Amino acid sequence: MPFFLNTLGFRLDLIFPADDPSVAVISGHGLRLRLDRDADVAPALLRLYADEPATLTDGTDGGATLTSPNGNRVEIHDANPPLVIPETRHSFMVRRLADSDSWVIGRAGMRYRDLITDRLGGSIIASHIRIPDGGPVPDMVHYHTVGFQLIFCYRGWVRLVYEDQGDPFILNAGDCVIQPPQIRHRVLEASDNVEVLELGVPAEHVTTIDHEMELPNGTINPDRDWSGSKFVHHKEAEAVWAPWRIPGWDARDTGIGAGTGGVAGVTVARPDGSGTTPWSSHDTDILFTFVKEGTLTLEVEAEGAEPHDLVAGDAFVLPPFLKARYVNASADCELIEATLPSTFNTQVHS
Repeated sequence: MPFFLNTLGFRLDLIFPADDPSVAVISGHGLRLRLDRDADVAPALLRLYADEPATLTDGTDGGATLTSPNGNRVEIHDANPPLVIPETRHSFMVRRLADSDSWVIGRAGMRYRDLITDRLGGSIIASHIRIPDGGPVPDMVHYHTVGFQLIFCYRGWVRLVYEDQGDPFILNAGDCVIQPPQIRHRVLEASDNVEVLELGVPAEHVTTIDHEMELPNGTINPDRDWSGSKFVHHKEAEAVWAPWRIPGWDARDTGIGAGTGGVAGVTVARPDGSGTTPWSSHDTDILFTFVKEGTLTLEVEAEGAEPHDLVAGDAFVLPPFLKARYVNASADCELIEATLPSTFNTQVHS
């Protein structure tokens, strides 16, 4: 018992009998344990996630293992480890809606479709998400430990609420938000067959349920800084279109580049009707594109590469310096392009 109380910082909740204690109940680090002197069991393995692991491990930030006098092993881990974004492993990838016959049931009963199967070495995840049945969503107040996260409403609508952003609001088709690191939020309601596009950096990140906060939380602070990012709510109805980085296309900027301090950028592009797009390449780390509406043909300049005829729901990743062009785009074609970082150079090739 002294090992758990003095070394690990648990507290004593119950002990008996008074004249010769043999059972104690202790609590701490989110655990409640029963210590029984006469228990006939093998030593246990415990994993403790501590806010300040160095105070339990003589200066080690996490990963240390301590052993109690009777052989119980206790692994000490950091409850708030630093965010690590793996180095990007670049690849050219096309993901077709017609080839995606498996939708995985994920959090809150939502259906997930993976749009970047190799996740570029773990640097990013892109998911096409469906909620088939409209009405209330069985979600809880939660937050994500991420570097960047985008929610783009693709079909239907969804009602959301965010920490410090006032009352719940409707995210309509064509609208998007970024969820800054650790902002508390909750999905409240969805239309029938709503579909959203979700991007997260890195691919593997932790979702934490906040059982204490209620939303809305009574505070409105749209300029609050969240690890260098601000909450951004882009509305298609208020968008301004301008010539895009690729000749022959217009685009609406979502303001996400400014909101993230250049960490990521998101634009929606459409052909301006002037003709065939020239070959171009880019030098940014990640460039992901989702076909929002219409059709087009993607051509890449690589040995043996065939043209890719794409339709709404398809997606692709273009690695740096690969020459590509978009041709035969339908009049209603729209592309959602996400880049990390937001500022980069585009080279147009003759």
